[in-house]
Amino acid sequence: MASHFRWSAEELRLQLRISPRASRDQVGSLMGERLKIAITAPPVDGKANQHLQQFLAKQFGISRSQVSIESGLSSRDKTVCIRSPARLPPPFLVTKTS
Repeated sequence: MASHFRWSAEELRLQLRISPRASRDQVGSLMGERLKIAITAPPVDGKANQHLQQFLAKQFGISRSQVSIESGLSSRDKTVCIRSPARLPPPFLVTKTS
């Protein structure tokens, strides 16, 4: 089982490593116990966090309000909670276990 995600009821928690100011938004590979995600937004005035929430919401087919950053607001290493994802996009390679 991958260590970069964990299910808790209908909530998916992701351990992420963010690379701001990238040339494009994309999901990368695993880096230890974190999944790398590149985003185009700069890490200024919360823009990177807002952009990350919007990117993840689009990937999982949910509204931005269903994506919350639980830890790491001012860090590249973040724990993010996805509430009731509508879909599980292939780049995240997550599978729900009972």
